[in-house]
Amino acid sequence: EKNLKLKEKISMLQQQNEELRARIEQNTAITRQLSEENANLQEYVEKEMEEKKKLSKTNEELLWKLQEEDAASPVKLQSTSSTSFYHCSSGNSSPAKARTLRQ
Repeated sequence: EKNLKLKEKISMLQQQNEELRARIEQNTAITRQLSEENANLQEYVEKEMEEKKKLSKTNEELLWKLQEEDAASPVKLQSTSSTSFYHCSSGNSSPAKARTLRQ
């Protein structure tokens, strides 16, 4: 009788052992998959950061060029009174802007 109980316990423990091994294999597979996804996401983030840096640099360059073009272009204001003001060839400059660029 004692031998029978021990055999049942051994059988139960072997079954638990098999179930735990199956869970370990499943967890290992999930861990591998998550590691791959994490690596892919890190690569994606790095590429996005590089793209953001490039776009930021391009934006700065374009702003600089725009400022240089504004500074280099002759600016005149339209006259609004009997006093003669500078006139802008494009017709959309403000007096403050003209004074700043003239200096």
